Amino acid sequence: MPQLPSDLPALFTGRHFDRLLIIQSVRWYLTSKLSYRDVCSLMAERGVTLVHTTVRRWVQHYVPVFEKQFKKYARPTGEIVEG
Repeated sequence: MPQLPSDLPALFTGRHFDRLLIIQSVRWYLTSKLSYRDVCSLMAERGVTLVHTTVRRWVQHYVPVFEKQFKKYARPTGEIVEG
């Protein structure tokens, strides 16, 4: 996973949880087809107590920002065939 630019940690100022926990939770939700409660269970196994609505708010807030940042790393898929 590419590193976040140095200006992005400003997105996480004022948050109760560390930015790495937020990123990991959102990543698990998106990549593993887990529910919000499943993500909370995984975090609880690691000693972090979360409520599923917190994860939902993180997903709603951070996914558009992450998509915008990581879109520049995406490779084009498929071929353009001209007929």
